Amino acid sequence: MDSLLSFLVLLIEIYSYALIVYILMSWFPNARDTKFGQILANICEPYLEPFRRIIPPIGMLDISPIVAILVLNFATRGLYALFDMLKLG
Repeated sequence: MDSLLSFLVLLIEIYSYALIVYILMSWFPNARDTKFGQILANICEPYLEPFRRIIPPIGMLDISPIVAILVLNFATRGLYALFDMLKLG
């Protein structure tokens, strides 16, 4: 059970880092047009899209990626709580 939890948490952590890199790439001209940028877009955009539909940008600032990363953080905490409950039960 612990190895499954560790694996899921690692996947969420890697995905969070991928999101951060993808978000930072928006600061550099044409960075998202590279092959690496396109791969990250294919991985990150399906997850970010629902957040962008719900949370409108504030001026020029898009805060939806911050909320998306917070949701991943809450998912990690939820996994820890779930696995703790399964151990006790």
